[in-house]
Amino acid sequence: MRSSLRLELVAALAVGLLLAAVPMLIPGNITLLNLGILTFLYVAQGVAWNILGGFAGYVSFGYAAFFGLGAYTTALLWLAGWSPVLTYPIGGLVAAAFSLLVGAPTLRLVGPYFSIATIGVGEAMRILMLNLDKITGGASGLNLPTVVPSKTWFYFVALICAATSYAVAAWIRTSRFGLGLTALRLDLEAAESLGVRTTLFKNLAHIVSAALVGACGGVYATYLQYVHPDTVFSFTLSISLVLIALIGGLGTVWGPVLGAVVFFVVQDYLQTSYPTFHLLVYGLLLLVIILFEPGGMAGLAGRLVARRRGASAGPPAADPAPHAEHERAPMPRADAERPGTERTT
Repeated sequence: MRSSLRLELVAALAVGLLLAAVPMLIPGNITLLNLGILTFLYVAQGVAWNILGGFAGYVSFGYAAFFGLGAYTTALLWLAGWSPVLTYPIGGLVAAAFSLLVGAPTLRLVGPYFSIATIGVGEAMRILMLNLDKITGGASGLNLPTVVPSKTWFYFVALICAATSYAVAAWIRTSRFGLGLTALRLDLEAAESLGVRTTLFKNLAHIVSAALVGACGGVYATYLQYVHPDTVFSFTLSISLVLIALIGGLGTVWGPVLGAVVFFVVQDYLQTSYPTFHLLVYGLLLLVIILFEPGGMAGLAGRLVARRRGASAGPPAADPAPHAEHERAPMPRADAERPGTERTT
């Protein structure tokens, strides 16, 4: 398992170095930089959400609360004269602290009850920020200073966010912590009976993922130079993170990376061509994935690889003694479980 982690991190490092070279290879391409910044932020958030939603099986629709808190924390500190390099991690810490506060009651719930409770948390934060107009600007939002770092600087910051989320998720997946999260996802009561500290593990997963998403919110706020409660606390954002993980594959590390890229392309097309119906399409897409491909792109890829390996192995050798029933090897079951699939919650 450790060797697979090293191999995965080496491959991710190679891809990261290639992406880091893009601004030097294609200098001055503002459109490409903008696409890269937004895609990297989606990757970072999708991978972070998957730590709780995929590894532990707690599907949250309230991560916009952490994103928005990180965005507003960074915005307020930047307006107070702080360096953005310091404001991003502070925004993540504020989001993590809030996740600990709301996680204490909500993580006691399971299944749809937890998911519904998280919707309430996200919407409550949006309404609260709209009414704290003296601090947050209310319905007018907050305008940030126009003197900001270059697009290239934001490109590298967003890439670092994506790389950090990926590295954290990859380590968790192969650690005892990750095994504990998988155990409680598969059977909470059995995990507790085996001595897994399920309450601690759930809260840690919640805190880590919230911190990563909160830092992304800070980067997003300074990148746009504007924050508004309806934007950074949007329920659409929470749904987007769920879709990213589902498209890529719940409980995998690299699945949400692919899911984020696919989702960004689909979202850009829908919001441009069908701005009125894009939320309806999100809902239909969510339903289709759950019904027909619950393993996402990772599950589909796993089945294709398994099928390819089975085909390359060829048919089984003929029985050298067809009349000796006691020497005949048992035939493989046709309905044996195929590898590469994962149980989703």
